[in-house]
Amino acid sequence: MRPRELVKAWVDAFNRADADGLASFYAEDAVNHQVAEQPVAGRAAIRAMFAREFRNAEMVCIPESIFEDGDWAILEWRDPKGLRGCGFFHVRDGKVVFQRGYWDKLSFLRLHNLPLPRE
Repeated sequence: MRPRELVKAWVDAFNRADADGLASFYAEDAVNHQVAEQPVAGRAAIRAMFAREFRNAEMVCIPESIFEDGDWAILEWRDPKGLRGCGFFHVRDGKVVFQRGYWDKLSFLRLHNLPLPRE
């Protein structure tokens, strides 16, 4: 699967809140680094992260653009509540080996009525 097609399938699994399906797109030793959070390493840990996040909030990813350049795909997205972000997916042998995502954590917490971090 080419990076662009993988990201399209990833979005479908994300919108189903399918942590197992999402995990299947990652290499065993993949790293997912949402810059608002600490990096998560390993398919099992990435699966657990998605499962936890889907329990905490109802999330929807509406793709605005998906670009492909070699073994990278870039997803620009929004959600129905107005949050926007982008994700970079490095794909090798049909699996995500590295993902980095950019989005505003404070806006996400407020939009989903989740507790704000204490300083």
